[in-house]
Amino acid sequence: MPSRTLPPAVRLPPGGDKRRMRVGLLGGSFNPAHAGHLQLAQRALRQLRLDQVWLLVSPGNPLKPVTGMAPLDRRLAGAQALTRDRRIVATDIERHLGTRYTVDTLRKLRRRFPLVQFVWLMGADVFAELPRWRRWTRLGRSVPFAVLPRPSYNQRALAGQAALRWRHARRPAREAVMLPACSAPSWIFLPAPQNDISATALRAAVGRSRATA
Repeated sequence: MPSRTLPPAVRLPPGGDKRRMRVGLLGGSFNPAHAGHLQLAQRALRQLRLDQVWLLVSPGNPLKPVTGMAPLDRRLAGAQALTRDRRIVATDIERHLGTRYTVDTLRKLRRRFPLVQFVWLMGADVFAELPRWRRWTRLGRSVPFAVLPRPSYNQRALAGQAALRWRHARRPAREAVMLPACSAPSWIFLPAPQNDISATALRAAVGRSRATA
C-alpha cells in the first residue's frame, strides 16, 4: 500500500443518479494499477474533454486466470492511489452491479446513469483482442470507443477484426471532442505518446525481487 495519505474515496452511487456528464470508462483488472492506466485516463480527459474517467476495477476478468490475481480491495486501493485528481474515479461498481462482462456492465450503467454520455477507453492491445469478448458486436453498437496506441499492438489492432467490421464508423482524430455525443458504432484512434509498461511485467518484477530478497 502507498505510504502517502490518499484523498477520500469518491464512490459512485450503486443506484445511479441523474448527473449529466461526459464519462470515459476504463475497465480492467488493475493487477496492479500502473502509470499506463493513468496516462490513458489523463489523455482521454484532455482530448475527449471528459468530465470524469471511471476506472472500473473488475471483480474478475473472465479472460484472465485466477492464479496471481490480487484481492479486489487491494487492486481497488492501487487504482485509487494512481492520482489525486478527483476527475479520475477508481470504483468497484461492477461488484455492486453483479456483472462480469462489459456488455452487461454497460447496460446496467446506462440504466442507472441515463443522462451520462459514456465512451469506452482502451489501449490498442485490448482493441486487438476485442472479438474475444462476450457479445462484442453488441457492445460496439452500444457505446463509442476511444483507442490509444500501445507499442507492438497498433498495426494488429488497426488491421484486426473489430477495426475491419467498423471501418466505416471510424472518425478522424481531429473530431475527438465530438466522440462522447456520437451514436454507436463510432470509434477513434487517438495519437499519443506510447507506454509499453504492463501489469504482467510489473508482477514478474515483483516476483524476481521477492525471490532475491
